[in-house]
Amino acid sequence: MPEYLVKANGTREFHLLAADTQVGVLHYPEWYTLKADVQLANGSAYQVEPRGFWGTTLELKDQQTVLLSFKMNWSGDIIIKSKLDASAKVLVFKSKSVLKHTYVLHDKEGRELLTIQPDFQWSKLNYNYTITTTPDFEQVESQALLLLMAVHCANYFMTMLATVTTFMVAT
Repeated sequence: MPEYLVKANGTREFHLLAADTQVGVLHYPEWYTLKADVQLANGSAYQVEPRGFWGTTLELKDQQTVLLSFKMNWSGDIIIKSKLDASAKVLVFKSKSVLKHTYVLHDKEGRELLTIQPDFQWSKLNYNYTITTTPDFEQVESQALLLLMAVHCANYFMTMLATVTTFMVAT
């Protein structure tokens, strides 16, 4: 199973590497924001932007074309609607283990596509990630883009968890 490494450069920039070759970069313009920019190794650029009054739906756009939209449901899963290829697909990003912070991406039929394992860097106070993909993931188009969006979802989960923990400790 192919493995990817995501290395954090500070808290706002994440570099996706495959066999020590950079595949893409996920960059947040500000700390604790849902907006992000994605740059792939082939030079293509994309934007992640919140949509709606509360900003609870996120969209990955190529210019004005929406390629992915994702939203957290009531059970805490992130439902991803993909328009990366000719057919629309639904994917589910969820926490596999709350205590170990392991995340998985499934397709609509429940087949696991990838697993994300965070690795907290105490000296830098940020996370690196190891992503392990399955053979089913090899059939997916726009793999680099989907991998970076999975990292964005993991960052979203980590931010939500930190916010809830801070709120609970403060009260």
